[in-house]
Amino acid sequence: MPAWCNSAQRFGIVAVLLHWGMAVVLLALAGSGLYMVALPDAGYDQVKITLILVHKSLGMVALALALVRIAWRALNPLPELPGGLPAWQQVAARVVHLCFYALMVLLPLTGWLMSSAGGYPSPVFSWFNLPDLIGQDPRLFEALVVLHRWLADALLALAALHAGAALDHHFRRRGDTLSRLLPWGGSRAAGPHQHPPVVADALRGVIQLGQQFVRAREPLAHLRQHLCLHRTHH
Repeated sequence: MPAWCNSAQRFGIVAVLLHWGMAVVLLALAGSGLYMVALPDAGYDQVKITLILVHKSLGMVALALALVRIAWRALNPLPELPGGLPAWQQVAARVVHLCFYALMVLLPLTGWLMSSAGGYPSPVFSWFNLPDLIGQDPRLFEALVVLHRWLADALLALAALHAGAALDHHFRRRGDTLSRLLPWGGSRAAGPHQHPPVVADALRGVIQLGQQFVRAREPLAHLRQHLCLHRTHH
């Protein structure tokens, strides 16, 4: 069973939960952000206002998760990078992670500043409102809107690069980079076609269910064949 803290071989449970929890929150933020900016800016739109409020609340959740993740990373050494990686890929991996952390903090922070400059509340769901960081400033508000969108575009591009590299290492290079961040963990060093224990058990379960289903249908097939023969004779 994986440990709570990181080891030299894999990420611990806390790091795995923070990673995938942040991924889910960022996907929800990206989806809600892209959808709400596509809605027309005309009059009182209940759907758009609700989306904006949820987007702001999720942004604060993302900020809190990012700060916890940075603190946890400072307290826990990262696992070693997979062996055989060229030096430039090792540097690129570290730079991408640092950029991720910077964007995960800057994006919700610029959103908070944007709300303050525009004179809008910064709610955390229906629990409470955050205080304004700065006074109202329409010109600064417009500048922050543009900056927030640029940072969001940068995060989406970086996420696509990060996911593409992880999938490439996992499926094409047969590395264990992605496996070390999955709940079932495990190394793929034993062979390119070895499945993690949980996946292997699931596959065996599916095969066994299929076999039972086929066996359960055999008597029905024989009965149906017997009835058909009986009808042809009559």
